[in-house]
Amino acid sequence: GWKDAINTTIINFNNEKMHITWLTREIFPGKNVSFSYTFDEGKHKLWKPCPTYLLDQDYNSGCVFKTEGPTLAISIRNGNGSEELFSKRLKSDFYIKPDRPENVTFFWKEDTVTVNCNKPERAVKCLRLELQYKSKFDKDWQSRTSKCCRVGEQGFDPRKCYSFRVRLKRLVPYCNVVEYSSDWGAETFWMNGTLLDSCNVDIKSQSNTVIALSCLLTGLLMMLILLILLRKWQRLQNSIMPAIPDPKYVFTDLFNDHNGNFQEWIGKTDHVVVPTKLEYEEPECTIEAESQQEDDNSNKQGFHENIFISSGAAENSDPKAAQIACLMPRSNTIASFAGFQILMNDDMYVML
Repeated sequence: GWKDAINTTIINFNNEKMHITWLTREIFPGKNVSFSYTFDEGKHKLWKPCPTYLLDQDYNSGCVFKTEGPTLAISIRNGNGSEELFSKRLKSDFYIKPDRPENVTFFWKEDTVTVNCNKPERAVKCLRLELQYKSKFDKDWQSRTSKCCRVGEQGFDPRKCYSFRVRLKRLVPYCNVVEYSSDWGAETFWMNGTLLDSCNVDIKSQSNTVIALSCLLTGLLMMLILLILLRKWQRLQNSIMPAIPDPKYVFTDLFNDHNGNFQEWIGKTDHVVVPTKLEYEEPECTIEAESQQEDDNSNKQGFHENIFISSGAAENSDPKAAQIACLMPRSNTIASFAGFQILMNDDMYVML
């Protein structure tokens, strides 16, 4: 009954290397076993000992050796090889596990993705190429299988990032008695035909880009609104309170070259019209005693005031102007400069 009790696992890696394991430690505790194999047929078989044992707590639990043919016979014996515990004949071609697909390429066009890989040298008809994919919004992998070595799928959203992986599978039961598939190839990340390092990095970078652009556009919009408001405020301010011209920009020489010394400036400037005597007829005026008394009082206090007025004012019909003109000395002169009128006396200059 021991021969039936020993279960074995047989894997033929890409029809190049045999990997056979068994469970004897549980059946024969404290005892070790030996393994031998042959690819020969007929009566004259040449049994070969296991070149490389697999150990489980110092007990032989498996053997690895090179694949040398389609027909394989194995034998498990006791430690010294005198008694056979298990034997089996099998077709090694029915236990093939393919290698990973090589040179995998992705072709993305609109919503269709096509995956290709190199064709293996052996048993291409027994192989199928399986494609699995999922986006960040999918919980489980979606699968698509096609003949080796090309598979395509439609319905991909160019705005989403997808994870892809591929592997090769052996057909059951036509080619294998056990459903063996290759290990998954390296997982890749794609978005609209662009290879990415990770979908997480892509989403984070896109989020940062959107935030930066939003902040930039918001700042530019606020600056534009402030400029418009400032422009409107300046117009409103100019309409309510017109700007008063500053005489220092008109009389640049007076303030820059003469430090505001009007008497020095008026004597050297070339733009002043030659002073002319004011020609007007002195109006007859009656100065009341009250005015004389006020003048006497002002003289006693040591305060002397001269009032000057242009000839145009004397000609007006305003009685106050005429009365002021009566007090004006005859030695007054008038000059004009840059649109200004200047009254000059021995003690004072007045710009009109």
